[in-house]
Amino acid sequence: MKKIDYTDEELLRFIAETDDASYFEILYDRYAPFIYNKSFWFVKDEEEAKDLTQEIFIKIYLNLPKFKGDSKLSTWIYAITVHTSIKFVNKNKNKAILLSEENFHKHFTENIDSTEISDAELLDINYERLEEIMNVLPVEDKMLLLMKYQDNLSIRKIVEILNIKESAVKMRLLRAKKKVIELHAKLKSAFKEAQQTKQFNF
Repeated sequence: MKKIDYTDEELLRFIAETDDASYFEILYDRYAPFIYNKSFWFVKDEEEAKDLTQEIFIKIYLNLPKFKGDSKLSTWIYAITVHTSIKFVNKNKNKAILLSEENFHKHFTENIDSTEISDAELLDINYERLEEIMNVLPVEDKMLLLMKYQDNLSIRKIVEILNIKESAVKMRLLRAKKKVIELHAKLKSAFKEAQQTKQFNF
């Protein structure tokens, strides 16, 4: 029985040099919990998360020969997980696909002002209310907020994973944060109106 404390680099070499499937099984066991948890965060369904995890591992296996080591394996796997999850949700949930990179800047520079949203404004939102808001956000916005605030990734790391410009990442984060703040304001207003109506009825 093979030891399981190989480094990622060692596993990649063994997978490339041998036909022994047990090396990929070690890689699977190492990253399956991470991929499943990320997949579940996107789809919110255990069976779909399992299906998505399998789909992601198939892509990892098929694309391993293309991995050149320009980034860490974990970063490469994270990128495949994010991109595959977004495509899965868009395909199965009829979500809108992201605007093209060319149209993105034109659309959002015209429709969103550049006022910064502080992280404190997001952190001040009640957790249950924040989760409710996140569930109605477009999958691309949820993905960015997850990467930035749950996984604590830097802008540079997000750029590396998504393979887009830093300015695009910052603009998309700004858009996502603005949506959260706006939805939170609407929920607070609706709650206040409901409370006033309840008091009036009494």
